[in-house]
Amino acid sequence: MAHAPDAKRALDERGYTGTLLHGDNPLKLFEKPVRDRIVDSYYWKEQCFGLNAATLLDRAVELTFIGGTYGIAQKPTPFLCLAFKMLQLLPEREVVMFYLQQGGEEYKYLRALAAFYVRLAWEKDEDVYVTLEPCLSDARKLKRRTREGWALTYVDEFVDDLLCKTRVCATTLPKINPRGFLEDEDRIEARVSALGEELEELEGSDGEDGNGVEEVGEMRLNGNHGDDGSDDDVEMNGG
Repeated sequence: MAHAPDAKRALDERGYTGTLLHGDNPLKLFEKPVRDRIVDSYYWKEQCFGLNAATLLDRAVELTFIGGTYGIAQKPTPFLCLAFKMLQLLPEREVVMFYLQQGGEEYKYLRALAAFYVRLAWEKDEDVYVTLEPCLSDARKLKRRTREGWALTYVDEFVDDLLCKTRVCATTLPKINPRGFLEDEDRIEARVSALGEELEELEGSDGEDGNGVEEVGEMRLNGNHGDDGSDDDVEMNGG
């Protein structure tokens, strides 16, 4: 596979003739100040040069945290640089799905990167929901680099942010219709809650106790984010 052109050349409006996403150059999904910081960063120059869809995977499995920009200089994280590279490469859907699948088996930061790319690059709202919603059952911990320091999040929370928020990882996300709207338009099937059967049983057996459903829901939510065997909560120092 031929190497993609340099990002600065791809951003030259006079010569760009490639694929459009959301009606524009894919790299412009990142705001100009962020783009400039990425292409001037050490990680981009040293670790992203000449990557293709296969070799990008090697870099992605080395990720140890997610995030956008950080510090006073608002340096881009490796996570953001690789997402920008994916927008330059525009990998086939089969490749992106492979990233998601591999991330589900072992590499949680690879899964987070693929999910971020899906939310940015896939143009059909129903495809975004159907592809990302299975990740809402993934409760593994993620370290997140913030502008001021470090924070702890989870794969499911990160994906929920992608589906519900307008800005994630220093990036304004493309507009997406609410899931309920897509259901009303028959563009997507209604989502069945994982607690559905348990809630129905409680409503039938504990109808007189209004706290039953709330207690089980709280227990399940608390249980989902238990210890996943990782050491991300030991030290939030980027190690």
